[in-house]
Amino acid sequence: EKTIVQKVHAKMDKTLKQGKYMHAESKKEAQRIGVSMILGLVLGLILYYLGESERMNLKPAVSSFLGYIKPVGTIFIRSLKMVIVPLVLSSIFGAIVNLGTPENLGDMGKKALGYYFTTTAIAVFFGLVFVNLISPGTGADTSSAGLSGVSSELATRMQEQKGLYDTVVGVLTDSIPSNPVYALVGEGGRAEVLQIIVFAILFGIVALYNKKEAGPFVTLMESVEHLSMQLTHLIMKFAPIGIFVLMTPMIAKTGEGALKKLGWYMITVILGLACHACFLMFIACWRMKKSPLFILKGISAALFTAFSTSSSAATLPITMAAVKDNLGVQEETAEFVLPLGATVNMDGTALYESVAAIFIAQAYGIDLSLSQQIIIFLTASLAAIGAAAIPGAGMITMSIVLSAVGLPLDGVGLIVAVDRILDMFRTTVNVFGDTVGTIFVDSLMKKNKNSV
Repeated sequence: EKTIVQKVHAKMDKTLKQGKYMHAESKKEAQRIGVSMILGLVLGLILYYLGESERMNLKPAVSSFLGYIKPVGTIFIRSLKMVIVPLVLSSIFGAIVNLGTPENLGDMGKKALGYYFTTTAIAVFFGLVFVNLISPGTGADTSSAGLSGVSSELATRMQEQKGLYDTVVGVLTDSIPSNPVYALVGEGGRAEVLQIIVFAILFGIVALYNKKEAGPFVTLMESVEHLSMQLTHLIMKFAPIGIFVLMTPMIAKTGEGALKKLGWYMITVILGLACHACFLMFIACWRMKKSPLFILKGISAALFTAFSTSSSAATLPITMAAVKDNLGVQEETAEFVLPLGATVNMDGTALYESVAAIFIAQAYGIDLSLSQQIIIFLTASLAAIGAAAIPGAGMITMSIVLSAVGLPLDGVGLIVAVDRILDMFRTTVNVFGDTVGTIFVDSLMKKNKNSV
């Protein structure tokens, strides 16, 4: 039986291979998406001004054209929905199983997991605070489009007024599936994503204590995850077409107003990431007793690599060398905590998802209640556990969070238009979070050694 360290290193090797492949593919994909985004923007603005021109009277023709291309966007959105359930179930289950038993994890593993889960939740909280304060999507004038994606259940929930205690208890109660199969299918084909995540985590924990009996099911889930990832790769090849078709009607209906709101959305995400990065820096300085400049200088190569490649997996070797050689982290700590973080820790991605979900709700004129925002908080935090194994994580996990509260996925088209730019920022925060986690755990382990 493999030890937890061997499992983590095996997972690291797999993640590195995926990261190298994804980085090579992402360059071509980024170019294609960039071109499609520009074309969609230009065509959308042209159609907007043609439709608004009273002299030319082309509004019926513009509406007819948008109607012709709409099915292509619908197919792309449905393709994203199609992969959500198998990908969520298999990736979350696999992430838990690959952690090893609590006994094998030991003191270091428990400290690392505690840190990662706590900081991810804090990151999501920062995102929710900033997006509610700034309200970047309010007044985007897209409320007339895509509302068919809002479930009747969500509409009912938005009318409910509950106190904080009842809301929290209700969300926690609803997160436990009374029937996992029903959660996978859901009402009207809309799966209960939060329930699936909770079931996958609980089932993964049980599998840790019953390795022999769980063997065949683990193999099945590994196969489902692999096939789901391959299917996701295939879907993402059509992302430029999907983004073009989704973005064109959005801009054609709202004009430059959508671009202004998109700019505020980017500012909101970056401000949230910067705030969380400052929080992480405080933890690093506190545990190391060093200045921010010393820490940034020590890991600058890793941060610049993460920013330029948008791949935390491809950055992992550089990060590992930086914390050991420049920050004095113990080798055994770095070799365990950093790969573990690459598997379960996605602070920047989780923050981005929470901001994007609320932005889309604001853009569609949907006033989310406290219970919906708590569901977004929980879903974004928990979905980050399996995000590292998901190619095109920004779009797919965004769809997961939106599906959890029944928001229309049509808004993904506008979000993905700037996803590549924001991906550089959130990946940098992901890597910084892994680094600070290593510093934090290493300081605790050294303290334990000194006290013995």
